[in-house]
Amino acid sequence: MTAAGITPDNLVPRLRQKALARGFPAGWAQTGGEFAEWQAAAGAIARRHILPDPALRERPCGWRTDALEDRGSHFALQGAILLEDDGEWPALMLRPKGKGPHPAALLLHDHGSEFRIGKEKCIRPMRQGLPLASEWVTRFFDGVWLGEVLAAQGFVVLAVDALGWGGRQGNGYASQQALACNLMQIGTSLAGVIAAEDMAVAEFLADLPEVDDDRICAIGFSLGGFRAWQVAALSPHVRAAVSAGWMASLPGLAVPGNNQLRGQSAFSTTHPGLHAYLDLPDLAGLAAPKPIWFEVGKQDHLFPEAAVKAGFENLAAIWAAADAGAQLRLERPAGGHCFGLDRQGQALGWLRATIGLTDSITTGSGIC
Repeated sequence: MTAAGITPDNLVPRLRQKALARGFPAGWAQTGGEFAEWQAAAGAIARRHILPDPALRERPCGWRTDALEDRGSHFALQGAILLEDDGEWPALMLRPKGKGPHPAALLLHDHGSEFRIGKEKCIRPMRQGLPLASEWVTRFFDGVWLGEVLAAQGFVVLAVDALGWGGRQGNGYASQQALACNLMQIGTSLAGVIAAEDMAVAEFLADLPEVDDDRICAIGFSLGGFRAWQVAALSPHVRAAVSAGWMASLPGLAVPGNNQLRGQSAFSTTHPGLHAYLDLPDLAGLAAPKPIWFEVGKQDHLFPEAAVKAGFENLAAIWAAADAGAQLRLERPAGGHCFGLDRQGQALGWLRATIGLTDSITTGSGIC
């Protein structure tokens, strides 16, 4: 007999081999058939394994503005989404000055192992003395806060601190494992809480009188990219998405040396039990036929080429089955794990055209 064994990366080879042989039995590649039937069945599986039970889901009931700033074409509001049980989610919102209703963008911040800021990675903060936010957008976004670009182009923009970041900061990198464990012990998961909150924020955004609820988009980079396609898959309120820096097939990510095997940060994208049925692109495919832009840099060290290729092929097959191939963009731009000016310009220009806004966004010449 052979002992099960655990590799230096904490893989269990015998169980991994069994999982690879099993595949993803509820995924599109193994199921096929009538697309609408597959989507309904796979969606039920996804919601069962992702979302907390209703007793654990927090529900927005209002907004509080703590500070207001005139930024020329728009106003910036610092405040919070208020919850039914007197809790709150710290948030930043940008509102155009023109008459609405306006298209809206839900901006979903990244992970980056930097928990002191969340929403400020997307929208320029009000308070002075926060150089970390400027350093962050310089490092990953060529010095551009995406929210400011979108607001200047007529979008209502909303960015909210996810659990563990910014105004909801936890206890650092190492504590992620404990946070994930503690949430599992009450019957949910960190990834599930983030998913449910993103859905609730999308619904909150759709209910704002100044928002055109037919033109709500989700946009994100890195973990935010994962969240963008995930909320598009789970929420009826999100009509289109741009996902930068997060898409691949799971087996190709779970390889020696990859970040996905380290625990800690990976808990923010890991739904217990889901991958006994569905691969990551199957989950994203629940959004079809919505228009979505997926991009992963060719030199992105977090996403091996084979994993991205397999993920993109699965996505293409799903959108084709939904008779919506033209609504899907699969991009492999030069560069690493970042979302610089050139890439922003192409993705956001496509998004604006997709939702019927034809004026262009100025592109730059950033190099990632």
